[in-house]
Amino acid sequence: MSLENNSQTTPPTILSFVNDWANLCSLAGLFSAVLAIYFAILGLFPAAMIGLVWAVLFDWSDGNIARRMKGRTDEQRSFGGQLDSLIDIVSFGICPAVVLLSYGDFSLWFFPGAFAIVAAGVLRLSYFNVYGLISQSSYQGLAIDNNGIFLALLFVFNGMISESAFTTVLYIVILTLAVLNVAPIKTPKLSSNWYYVIVTYALILTVFFGWQLTLRTA
Repeated sequence: MSLENNSQTTPPTILSFVNDWANLCSLAGLFSAVLAIYFAILGLFPAAMIGLVWAVLFDWSDGNIARRMKGRTDEQRSFGGQLDSLIDIVSFGICPAVVLLSYGDFSLWFFPGAFAIVAAGVLRLSYFNVYGLISQSSYQGLAIDNNGIFLALLFVFNGMISESAFTTVLYIVILTLAVLNVAPIKTPKLSSNWYYVIVTYALILTVFFGWQLTLRTA
């Protein structure tokens, strides 16, 4: 009897959760975010922004996939939620921080902004993991994936103004996003219909930043 009880309480292996389309999609988002960090360190910001917008797209896609999957256990859903949250820290906290540091040539002056966006992301997601939505369709604070959406949009204007001016704007935007992530304000939870807007947004910015990359190599 004791052997039977032990077999029933043995937890699944870690890698068993990879055999899940929603979790694989989340990991694809992590792959995109790590690529974005890599290219940001190299100073290839158009390539970094492509990685970032695809991290946003995969972040939106994993939830859609999970809702369509039948037969997912409570353990799988809980694991997927934790995985998504941890990946969000990398994608929309650490990645923007590295972009800011790299654009500022890793000057110590940019460290406070980098710390602020990571700390705000950690606090925001920790709060959400405990309390969830504050109403049926509202978050407290700005959802962290918006960090990636706004940062990629900002880099569309990189090169249109002087580098020093853009550096200042970038720093202000990063700090503003950090404040909004943890601000005691209600922000709407966007419906699933917005998924198609995100897909379109990611594709348009991928083409735009891809075009910028071709100009660099021409």
